[in-house]
Amino acid sequence: MSKTKRSHKINNEIFYDKVRVSGVDIEPQVLYKKEALELAYGMGKDLILISENANPPFCKIEDYNKFVYDLEKKKKEQEKKAPKNDMKEITLGVFIADNDLKTKARKAEEFLKEGTKVKCTLMLKSREKAKPEQGELVMLNFINMLQEVGSPESMPKMDGNKWICIIKQKK
Repeated sequence: MSKTKRSHKINNEIFYDKVRVSGVDIEPQVLYKKEALELAYGMGKDLILISENANPPFCKIEDYNKFVYDLEKKKKEQEKKAPKNDMKEITLGVFIADNDLKTKARKAEEFLKEGTKVKCTLMLKSREKAKPEQGELVMLNFINMLQEVGSPESMPKMDGNKWICIIKQKK
């Protein structure tokens, strides 16, 4: 029979003489471990070690399965509330066809409606480097297509041999 690894020590796994005890119907108090265990068993619950670093160590009287369930529930709630700082990247080309540009704009629009920022890059290759203003025109055209749902954080910038622009959702 395999034992599952617990994140907290409970009942007889606690090796301290005195502990500070708290619970639902219990005022916080310092008790000997034996008294705390008797109190917990009398209520049909477990003695759970919460903080070993406290002086004296802090324990809670509660059903261990319910305690773990509540911790997992809180963790899931925090994950839901956590802000998403995702960023999706869309790559364009200088000689991209209008229909392809519209398709990429529709995809960027979906990302922006989800609340995700869009990083738009346009790489200049070989002879395209001679006329970087053509790349800027494509970027501005792309930004113009997204003006209803998003706005650029800054105008397109040339970084080495590529144009970069980050587009955020309009509020």
